[in-house]
Amino acid sequence: MNNFVFQNPTKLIFGKGMIAQLSTEIPTTKKILVTFGGGSVKKNGVYEQVKEALANHDVTEFWGIEPNPAVETLREAIDLGKRLKADFVLAVGGGSVIDGSKLIAAGIAYDGDAWDLVKNNALAKHTVDLGAVLTLPATGSEMNSGAVISNLEKQEKLVFGSPTSFPKFSILDPQVTYSLPKFQLGCGIVDTFVHIMEQYMTFPSNSMVMDRWAEGLLQTLVTLAPRIMEDQTNYDVMSNFMLTATMALNGFIAMGTPQDWATHMIGHELTAFKGITHGVSLAIVYPSMLQVMINDKMDKLVQYAERVWGITDGTPEEKAKAAIKKTEQFFRSVNIPTKLSEVDVYEDTVKDIVFRFKERNIKLGEKQNIDYTVIERILLKSL
Repeated sequence: MNNFVFQNPTKLIFGKGMIAQLSTEIPTTKKILVTFGGGSVKKNGVYEQVKEALANHDVTEFWGIEPNPAVETLREAIDLGKRLKADFVLAVGGGSVIDGSKLIAAGIAYDGDAWDLVKNNALAKHTVDLGAVLTLPATGSEMNSGAVISNLEKQEKLVFGSPTSFPKFSILDPQVTYSLPKFQLGCGIVDTFVHIMEQYMTFPSNSMVMDRWAEGLLQTLVTLAPRIMEDQTNYDVMSNFMLTATMALNGFIAMGTPQDWATHMIGHELTAFKGITHGVSLAIVYPSMLQVMINDKMDKLVQYAERVWGITDGTPEEKAKAAIKKTEQFFRSVNIPTKLSEVDVYEDTVKDIVFRFKERNIKLGEKQNIDYTVIERILLKSL
């Protein structure tokens, strides 16, 4: 097991009716900038609950944070926050709203341009306080310090994060998921699954506790997925899904373990170039990545095959291949495409992405052995 330091300062407030806790979690002395996405919170009752809870607070609303939040939009929110002298940002929405709000909170406290913070995370030394009300389980952003920010002008999608970017608290009421579109739920399931795999599917590191926790979360998702797609108004099902998505990326399963994240980095480029939904990009890239990197990941693939999918027959290679097939079938079972051609992406885009990685001269994966030539093989296999 590798050395590690684990600290997660986010307070998790979970359950029915918990949005009302906002009234006591945020001091009435704060000037609050409340950030929203496209308006779904007005249809599912969340907006009214937030408004009621903050009736005695100084509140200004900012609307319009898009999926894959764009720095162009976030700059507007930062400017508003600075004019108001806001000292608390409350994100109400899914992962994109929370991601974007992390940059907003940092940007309000920063004198320069927000994209500087994304390009150089070390500049984000201070932020105003941040809280979250989660409406879509997927990214885990509600309980970590990371975010992914897009730049539409530059066609870039980059990771932003700072130790100061953890939400002070996050409120999770599973009832708010009842009206989510099935496509968003499917993407959320895939996103959560791949988050776990990025931290688990590497090489054995004697992190027995982490392995079992990760495998437990994966098995939970496999069990929940068909029930979610059948009836998303089952409180017990949705509460377990919501908590699984949070635990998948709050550092809980990453203690002392090597991590991969190649699929996410490649997927970000698909989004940057073609606007592909994040969960879809992961479902397309991940099975192909496993096929290309099968020899490097053989030991963990066999363990995954046996413990998560119950595959016990065959040679190690046969078990590994069967597990990869099961993974792709699982993504398809929640109606998410697993091939680039299904989302109208072809070889010209592959060439653009490969060239970008070649230009950046970076290597991905837990062994830092996935260069632009390997990325090309992965994407061509994804066609």
